[in-house]
Amino acid sequence: MNRDRNWKRLQQESFDICIIGAGASGAGAALDAALRGYKVALVDRGDFAGETSSRSTKLIHGGVRYLEQAIKKLDLAQLRQVRHGLAERRTVIRNAPHLAQPLAILTPVFSWFEGMYMTIGLTLYGFISGKDNFPESRWLTKAQALDKSPMLTRQMHSAVLYYDGQLNDARYALALAHSADEAGAATVNYAAVTGFNKEQGRIQSALVQDQLTGKTTVVRATVFLNCTGPYADGVRLLANPRLDQRIRPSKGVHIVLPRETLQSDHAILIPKTSDGRVVFAIPFDNNVFVGTTDNDYQDLAHEPILESSEVDYLLETVRPYLDKAPGRVDVQAGFGGIRPLIVSSRADTKTLLRDHEVEYDTESGLLSLLGGKWTTYRLMAQDAIDRAGELLKKSVPGITETHYLVGGENYHFDAWKALKTQYGFSDDVCKHLVQTYGVRSGQVAQITQEQPALAEKLTDQLPFLKAEVVYQVREEMAVTLRDVLARRWRLELADWQLTARVTPQIARLMASELGWSEEYTQQQVRDYRQKLAAFAQEAGLLSKQSATAHL
Repeated sequence: MNRDRNWKRLQQESFDICIIGAGASGAGAALDAALRGYKVALVDRGDFAGETSSRSTKLIHGGVRYLEQAIKKLDLAQLRQVRHGLAERRTVIRNAPHLAQPLAILTPVFSWFEGMYMTIGLTLYGFISGKDNFPESRWLTKAQALDKSPMLTRQMHSAVLYYDGQLNDARYALALAHSADEAGAATVNYAAVTGFNKEQGRIQSALVQDQLTGKTTVVRATVFLNCTGPYADGVRLLANPRLDQRIRPSKGVHIVLPRETLQSDHAILIPKTSDGRVVFAIPFDNNVFVGTTDNDYQDLAHEPILESSEVDYLLETVRPYLDKAPGRVDVQAGFGGIRPLIVSSRADTKTLLRDHEVEYDTESGLLSLLGGKWTTYRLMAQDAIDRAGELLKKSVPGITETHYLVGGENYHFDAWKALKTQYGFSDDVCKHLVQTYGVRSGQVAQITQEQPALAEKLTDQLPFLKAEVVYQVREEMAVTLRDVLARRWRLELADWQLTARVTPQIARLMASELGWSEEYTQQQVRDYRQKLAAFAQEAGLLSKQSATAHL
């Protein structure tokens, strides 16, 4: 992906569809539209998956909670959502097997009745999913459960094992945008829509400002599609101030613990909490993510971050399910995201549906994709582009169900061995490369042949190569420190102190590629470290003085 080239395309060309927002649904819509032969522009005011789509629980699922509510309340809408999610679970994994895979999940129970209840529910969950090659759920004895996850509490009666999917959300969204780019879409990050030009009330073009240079251009398109998730109302009201708000944002946070917390590849589902939520403890690389919460959130002008009370809540929630309870000292990092729940008459955000809607404003001509969740991004995109095709009066069927994303086609995990033989990297580096870049991992490795110094690891604690930063700048449109450390890698989500330590190295590598001055480079390092310190302080993990000193 070449940002300068694509910015020039925004200035010079006219498009069939301009998609605003490059998270999962927006990038997915751009790929869908480009594959149908439409001329597509994709813009985002930040980075690809810079907001909600990079801050999920990393699960691909139908929704165990939704199934329980569907049965208890005879709610067909909830049941339909579960069915859609489970149907898409297989497709998400198939199209990017390097970034998504099945995940075993254990649900500890504390009585025979509770075990039977969960077994019946999860058996039904598997039945709804059909024949998708996921293993069937099983009721395990206490000894069997401890064999799979030795850190579970000895107070449990038994456990139920079932399977869902897991994905690297930020890189999956990036792969969607990258695939859209290669299919012909003009993809540009840090390009904010600041206004619309209209004729007789209908949108003719958009004013787009480059957030890196301040330059503004006019983007012309026949259809404008709003895919900005929890920020959708802002774009809707920019297009037509008379519209009612449709989104009720909900904040969800996670804390990050060491992998030793579980000592297992099996995740844990905590099916009941003090306030009726569902919480997961999920192994992800060398960490365990615990979350999520679910609370109303109105401060959309500011990034949702982990707060001290939320740390306490999640630690208290996971404590009864583990033999050795983690404490505040074990929390390495945390992150928050915002769900784009559609307004309804339901009482609170925990009961709002995550299903989606394609809205067409007949006055302004704006098309908006509202609601939804990660697992069903492809269906959401398909519905939106179907509607866009109708407006363009040239409908074409979508083909994304069987389209491999960048790095996914002909992928085999065992390719790491060939990488080791050819380039001599250590096992952990080779496995990391193929699981991050798929079949494109050879392109990263080739950089080290041209510049041998880039074959070095950033630190012995990580399998990350310096060459990756160069690749991410050249091929994946990384332009800020956070693009690399929070999204193309997930280090910011995993360990704030380690992130702060490697930041100067990342800055020097990016400066060399992007032509940053020494003054600008040092300022970027200072600003980012201050942000990390603020995160730790707000989470109550370090005092202001300690946070500044440590980070």
